[in-house]
Amino acid sequence: MTWLNLLSKSSKIGLLGFFFLTLALGVAQAAELDGTAILRQVDDNLQPDSYEMYRKLINVEPDGSKKEFVLYSVKKGDDKMVALFLSPASEKGRSTLRLGDNMWLYIPNVGRPIRITSLQSVVGGVFNNSDILRLDYSAEYDAMSVVQEGDFYLLELKAKTNAIAYDRLKMWVDAKSVVPTTIECYAASGMLIKTLYYKKSKDFGDGLIRPSVLETDSPLYKGYKSVMIYAKIEKKELADEVFSLNYLSRVEELR
Repeated sequence: MTWLNLLSKSSKIGLLGFFFLTLALGVAQAAELDGTAILRQVDDNLQPDSYEMYRKLINVEPDGSKKEFVLYSVKKGDDKMVALFLSPASEKGRSTLRLGDNMWLYIPNVGRPIRITSLQSVVGGVFNNSDILRLDYSAEYDAMSVVQEGDFYLLELKAKTNAIAYDRLKMWVDAKSVVPTTIECYAASGMLIKTLYYKKSKDFGDGLIRPSVLETDSPLYKGYKSVMIYAKIEKKELADEVFSLNYLSRVEELR
């Protein structure tokens, strides 16, 4: 219903009726936007429930120099993920495991997994371990509010526990494709930690059309930038044993 229609009706129903009509319309419009449902749809549109993935991580220094990593990753459900380093040679064979809020790094020469935290980074640069081993957004965050801004939804998200890397997220979601375009990540103090930018939509097959590039910068790392390029995301059935400490030395067998 347009404002012109409302004004036309207001002459017939009176100002008080007009007030209640516009109030009811506002409530109806708000009711149509379900932040939790939108967030779950975002997760569904970014990846299958169980999949394998190849991606490249690039850390860009202020002087323009770059360091690149290639990772093979598998994920199952909303709380299990493993990533295996394929290159550079100095990192090859290392693997990381995430189970819920718990993370480990396996280094072949060490021979046993080492506990790591979400805010650390096994690759350096602006991406931390939480970004590299990202679970579903709806598994980590509650949607506190949602508004529509033109062609985008703006979701305000709050971490479900204090073990999560970012206390709050502001997520702009394309209303048509229902995938994120920009995410601002905040600490509990309200400080902006970093901004994530989803770019370059790509058809990965089997109905999965999503951004193929994720960039990030941070006011805490002036002049630094990190980029994640997704080359392949494909459904794959995975046994639960894959996501265990004992399996970290065998992740290469999945390829």
